[in-house]
Amino acid sequence: MKAAALRFLYGEMKMAQYVTLTHTFGPLFDAHSRILILGSFPSVKSREANFFYGHPQNRFWKVIADVTGRPVPATIDEKKALLHGSHIALWDTIRQCDIIGSSDSSIRNVIPNDLSVILDSAPIRRIYCNGAASANLFHKYQEKTLGRTAVRLPSTSPANAAFTLDRLVREWSVIRQDLLISPDSCGHIPSHSDTSPDIPSHFPSQV
Repeated sequence: MKAAALRFLYGEMKMAQYVTLTHTFGPLFDAHSRILILGSFPSVKSREANFFYGHPQNRFWKVIADVTGRPVPATIDEKKALLHGSHIALWDTIRQCDIIGSSDSSIRNVIPNDLSVILDSAPIRRIYCNGAASANLFHKYQEKTLGRTAVRLPSTSPANAAFTLDRLVREWSVIRQDLLISPDSCGHIPSHSDTSPDIPSHFPSQV
């Protein structure tokens, strides 16, 4: 295992105590979202930032920027603009669980999110899961209820040290087919006037 992954896991081990947590921020989507990307549950850093993929070593934002041909976002507003502009919806499979730090492998006592909030409001062509944990949770808790399957993509987490950024970009480029992006026209996505559907009141708006 590479040094970066070992340092990441060591940091998680220092917080080796189960806590029961509820997702504190809502999904990001609008009426023109074409794909839904699901994580498992927010990491410690994401919970601190109150937004998706807040760990500075997580490659998610770099991957999405590269695949869509857009600049890497730095602020939360820029991250929202990147997703809305690319017609990508983003959420997590879990609403509540017991977890140690950011460790997906420690997750237990799961209460899943109701993904129909998004699927009933946007023309989602395909669901993608960021990593094995998200894919396994979706299969266990949501696939049968929704009547939808999901495509598993390699995790962008720093713990997935076997995948370089370039390799992640190659694997994640499959989402272009649903965003109507050709390899030669990255960044040129058919645009719409963005209108966001209502989000249930128990979630803060992420529009």
